[in-house]
Amino acid sequence: MNEDNSTDIRHTIRIYLTVIAVAIIALVVLYTKILANAYIPSDSMENTLMTGDRVMGNRLAYKFGQDPERYDIVIFYAPDEENTLYIKRIMGLPGEKVTVRGGEVYINDSTEPLDDSFIREKMEDEPDMEFQVPEGCYFMMGDNRNVSYDSRYWENPYVSEDRIVAKAMFKYWKGFKMLN
Repeated sequence: MNEDNSTDIRHTIRIYLTVIAVAIIALVVLYTKILANAYIPSDSMENTLMTGDRVMGNRLAYKFGQDPERYDIVIFYAPDEENTLYIKRIMGLPGEKVTVRGGEVYINDSTEPLDDSFIREKMEDEPDMEFQVPEGCYFMMGDNRNVSYDSRYWENPYVSEDRIVAKAMFKYWKGFKMLN
């Protein structure tokens, strides 16, 4: 083997290693700064998201002046469990009064309940509940209301905006489905 051949091989190896390193760095940045991957471990969001589904979220969705909106499905750190990610639907916005009455959700003493066309089945009747959502916080509910452990039952019922990790964009495992 002559010296030119060994130089070419070393050069080629350096190029391949550089490409691999750049690809790994790009994937790490993409996964930690832009995208969030979530696994659905329970039936609390059925039929929108089924147990075992995988969801991709956009970490940048609320970073540039756009606020979370009612009905957005979001990935967030649970208020009562420091490092546990949950995925639920935003039902109450900052400053709103959320009333759960007769199996329906009402905002600010409205006589019209919120749209619940996405829920799995009619919410079972339970005692009336009322929540005043603090500024900078959100009230979350699962779509499968009869089994969802959500803002109605948490010790700290509100999710502060800084605990929201990403807006769920699409389901990609067990079929593809756009969300919101």
